[in-house]
Amino acid sequence: MKKHINYKTNGTCSREIDFDIEDGIVKNIRFTGGCKGNTQGVARLAEGMTTDEIVRRLKGIECRGNNSCPNQLAIAIEKAMDNSLKTD
Repeated sequence: MKKHINYKTNGTCSREIDFDIEDGIVKNIRFTGGCKGNTQGVARLAEGMTTDEIVRRLKGIECRGNNSCPNQLAIAIEKAMDNSLKTD
């Protein structure tokens, strides 16, 4: 089953993250806003990973205070997996 996620970030330079989850694999990650090189790098490195692996690697990374764009991606994935986000 494929889910499309559009997550509005909180407390980061990026404004939102779009991605798909299909059979536990994260695909098509796109950040809107933020540091272009860093967000593109995170998106490319995480592409094709399992949801659990991305959360394990990215949750808790700090940039501004106790937050970052990678951390927001991990939070978005967690919320998508526990169905607390509306998905397409």
